[in-house]
Amino acid sequence: MRTFVHLLLFVAAIVIAVGAFGPLVGSVDARNVQFDDIRNGFTNGWSLDQIGSHTGAFPTSLAIVLLGVAVVILLAALFGSRLAGWVGVLVGLATLGVLAWRLDDHFDHQLRTDYHHLLLSDTWGLYLVGGGLVVTLLLLLVPRERRRAI
Repeated sequence: MRTFVHLLLFVAAIVIAVGAFGPLVGSVDARNVQFDDIRNGFTNGWSLDQIGSHTGAFPTSLAIVLLGVAVVILLAALFGSRLAGWVGVLVGLATLGVLAWRLDDHFDHQLRTDYHHLLLSDTWGLYLVGGGLVVTLLLLLVPRERRRAI
């Protein structure tokens, strides 16, 4: 990989790691969403504010997956592995996709009527994680450096 690709992948990994601790939707952080919520759906009768105030175990939260994605992208930047970069991007996008699917499954009406407040104000974690993944995806599409024949 080219030198600027290594440097920007390193920055993107840091941005994703910082975004893992920020709010994703409304007051819901990645630390508030547990693997059980992703697997079985959110508890019926709970609102987004109740999920945002719910604290669970950190090792079983969605933040661990996002931090793992950041580590894999960081390793791809350090060692120049495009395969590791692609794995990190695909896992990160799949994680955000499954979270969006589960939120839409349970909070469809609330997200449609109050999307301006929930998605456009104070969701810097979602913007950092999503932006870091998109930048990483674009960086992985940069062609490799050609070797000069001597």
